[in-house]
Amino acid sequence: MKKILFRKLLFDCLFFFLISLFSIGTIIWVFQAVNFLDIIVEDGRNYLVYLNFSILNFPKILSKLVPFVLFFSFIFVIGKYELKNELIIFWNFGINKIDLINFFVKFSFLIMLLQIFLTAFIVPKTQDLARSFLRASSINYLENFIKPKIFNDAVKNLTIYSNSKDEFGNLKEIYLKKGSGDNFQITFAKEGRFKQIGKNQFLELNFGETISVINDKITNFKFKKTDFNLSNFEDNTTTYKKTQEVATTDLVKCYHNLMNLNFLNINENFEVENCRSENIDNIIKELYKRVIIPLYIPVLILISLLLIFKSKENINYSRYRILIFLVGFSIIILSEMTIRLINEDFIKNLKIFVIPIILVIILYLNYLIKFKSMEILK
Repeated sequence: MKKILFRKLLFDCLFFFLISLFSIGTIIWVFQAVNFLDIIVEDGRNYLVYLNFSILNFPKILSKLVPFVLFFSFIFVIGKYELKNELIIFWNFGINKIDLINFFVKFSFLIMLLQIFLTAFIVPKTQDLARSFLRASSINYLENFIKPKIFNDAVKNLTIYSNSKDEFGNLKEIYLKKGSGDNFQITFAKEGRFKQIGKNQFLELNFGETISVINDKITNFKFKKTDFNLSNFEDNTTTYKKTQEVATTDLVKCYHNLMNLNFLNINENFEVENCRSENIDNIIKELYKRVIIPLYIPVLILISLLLIFKSKENINYSRYRILIFLVGFSIIILSEMTIRLINEDFIKNLKIFVIPIILVIILYLNYLIKFKSMEILK
């Protein structure tokens, strides 16, 4: 009977947790996907790139939501059990509260491991895949991102300006600047329009002039009609991997090499992007986010279980429930704030790393003391 009751409570908590997680995650993803429309509207990429990029950001959203939604789910379900007198069934069947706590502590460690797997392996991989779609894509709908009366610079080393654009896509009073620094080319044209020949894109210009500046020498020529080839230009998308997109194993190896450690056998030819001494703080912070912050999950579940010590008949039950929620919420904020304290100082970092472990020990010892005092009173 004890196993049945425990499973029923666990099922209700998990069901509410998963429904809430994916509901809230989907809402946030939709809002974020709207922001990603710039990939099509401004950067001129096709809808498949946008779709893949948006979907691959969903795991990152879920990983951010897991601690809060899990804690809220336990607070809500346990509180609901108490308000409906369902927790009394547990105690009437002779179930010890410490048995219930031990059951959920084991469960919390399982969730913690799943969260580490999500943050340390799934999220970096999906982030890298999302970025790879942008890196490998080209600007297929260049004409879509040109906005009148705005200097458009989605293409690297090329700025395009048009005073107006009609419903047929014809541009009026066009300005183009190609290159940067001391060597550049400026083209003015009365009108123009985009055209595609095979896989190449061109901007057909009419009635204009091109001025070239190379090594302080100025040349110019006028034209009635010319084609400006846009296929050889690159977009401004970041082509290197960001630290958050690098695999966890690579970050560990990078940290090992930068700190001149010798406990890992690493190939001398090992290379990883962003693996440099000036980026060491970001590397440690990223590892902290992936591996240490999930350790706060058992802390949050232990805090939510404090609700079983007070009955709804108590006059202060509502305040107590709110207090438990605020304590748990503060722990979530604390876990995020400690990221800023991470740096190259190993001893200082170690003190921060053990905070969730110390909190778990304190909370569990607090439970044991409470149960012993309750037995003495009996």
